[in-house]
Amino acid sequence: MDLKETLNWRYTTKEYDTTKKISEADMVQVKNLLRMSPSSVNLQPWHFIIAETKEGKARIAKGTQGFFHFNEPKVTNASAVVLFCSKIDADDEYLKHVLAQEDKDGRLPNENVKNGLYGAMKAFSGIHKYDLKDLQHWLEKQIYLNIGNFLLGVASLKIDATPMEGIDVKALDEEFGLRAKGYTALVAVSLGYRAEADFNSTDKTPKSRLPENELFTEI
Repeated sequence: MDLKETLNWRYTTKEYDTTKKISEADMVQVKNLLRMSPSSVNLQPWHFIIAETKEGKARIAKGTQGFFHFNEPKVTNASAVVLFCSKIDADDEYLKHVLAQEDKDGRLPNENVKNGLYGAMKAFSGIHKYDLKDLQHWLEKQIYLNIGNFLLGVASLKIDATPMEGIDVKALDEEFGLRAKGYTALVAVSLGYRAEADFNSTDKTPKSRLPENELFTEI
């Protein structure tokens, strides 16, 4: 598919075909999409919990109890579910950890480049921590960059997806001990293949977007 076809093909899947599973080869590409997403100053402030087993999906489904019960079948019937988790803080130890990996991967040819990148990481994280006082929110923004990249990427593999903010993040933080590890759950994304009966599929329900003349100012 070209880009236009991919954009028109993908939608938020409401019902999954439980007989279809994502191949091991495609799951390798799914994980690569998650790892290779862009983030501000390459901060990568994320962790991903990936459930493909019945038991694993049941654990994530603990975040769909009560008010969010309508999302439970989107978790349990999917082929896989990715729980996107955000770092709560980005302290100097973490910045140096990322920098050390970049150095190991050959991205830093000399000390000047290394010091420059470290300075940029310190500056931007410092602005959000001390001046704007929105560090955790800024870290979460990087997760949403990843999710946007991820949804288009899996669509290019002809894998359907359902992004869900409708989850009990406190329950999931407790289930996976995330806060003690410096993370918090943010969004779950189910993956799999649409059921024929899914009312929301694009062949039954056309996409709707605001018109170009309302969205774009070309100068």
